[in-house]
Amino acid sequence: MTQRVDTQCVHAGQIEDPQGGVNTPLSLSSAYSYESAENVLYPRYYNTPNHQVVAAKLAILEAAESGLALASGLAAISNVLLAHLKAGDEVLITQGCYGGTQSLMHAELPRMGATLKECAMDIDAIAQAITPSTKIIYLETPSNPLLEVIDLAAVAQLARKHQILTVVDNTFATPVNQQPIALGIDIVVHSGTKYLAGHSDLSAGLVACSEPLMVPIRQTAVRYGACLNGLDLWLLERSMKTLAIRVERQSQNALALAQALQDHPAIEAVFYPGLETHPQHTIAQQQMHAYGGMLSLRLASHINPDHFEQNLRLIRRAVSLGGVETLCCRPLYTSHAKVSATERARLGIDEQLIRLSVGIESSEDLLTDIEQAL
Repeated sequence: MTQRVDTQCVHAGQIEDPQGGVNTPLSLSSAYSYESAENVLYPRYYNTPNHQVVAAKLAILEAAESGLALASGLAAISNVLLAHLKAGDEVLITQGCYGGTQSLMHAELPRMGATLKECAMDIDAIAQAITPSTKIIYLETPSNPLLEVIDLAAVAQLARKHQILTVVDNTFATPVNQQPIALGIDIVVHSGTKYLAGHSDLSAGLVACSEPLMVPIRQTAVRYGACLNGLDLWLLERSMKTLAIRVERQSQNALALAQALQDHPAIEAVFYPGLETHPQHTIAQQQMHAYGGMLSLRLASHINPDHFEQNLRLIRRAVSLGGVETLCCRPLYTSHAKVSATERARLGIDEQLIRLSVGIESSEDLLTDIEQAL
């Protein structure tokens, strides 16, 4: 029976409890008995019951053959790169990716003998930037923090033509709103710390792809050991059960705020792909089910951003995103603090840019808080 995403979030991958419990049993063991060398369970092998449940749930949600759960989003990204790159290869990354991802690639790819090239988040720019050495095209859509969108099906088609792997960070959209693999993308990564965990209390990273692509990723992960413990995996599965309903509400709230604030005199610009004025709104309509819970605001020049953040009463100023509570931050000091000042200036990441991770509260209460802070 074909199941919709709401049902998949609750039931996909779950292991039956032999005692009759409705939840997957929690296994806190780090040592398991075994009968043969082919049947050894061990947390660092990512094959204990709670590992298997989370991996299977993500694979089903992302329309993939295989999933893998690791200790953080950067652990997921780094193991993908380590598994599929060699000396002489090139990674083509589009602008607007998470600052930590950019920092990782700038620091570590040269140590591997690989190279990094950046280009605009545009299909024509990607096509022009491809070289015979390009092995991976890496992108994030919607982008962080300006919520740009790119046509994933077009990127996938271009990459297949050149036999290049495509990797998409799907953290902002979540599999509820966007399934890159169904659009032809090869590998999807998540910071599971964000929407998948959803309660600002876990750190996790996840990968989804075909089994042939996963084999070297899993082997690399085993060697580097970025594994989660059973309790965190059990809590992550618990959180993923409510992913669909949380993301639906967060998407509704973010759209309501974006529409209400786009003409506010104290706000210069609102960045949200659900707005008809967004330059890639049509693409977002085609490949997203809803537009997500992330939006950014550029405050007018007469608004002091420090005072704005300090005046918020309901919305919390904090690092991270994707939780049930609404958070705000300035990417200049958080997600893109490690990006060069020149690059931040070129992207428009400055003092006036505020990123909102919209939660599940009343959108009317959130709007009231923003308006009084302005």
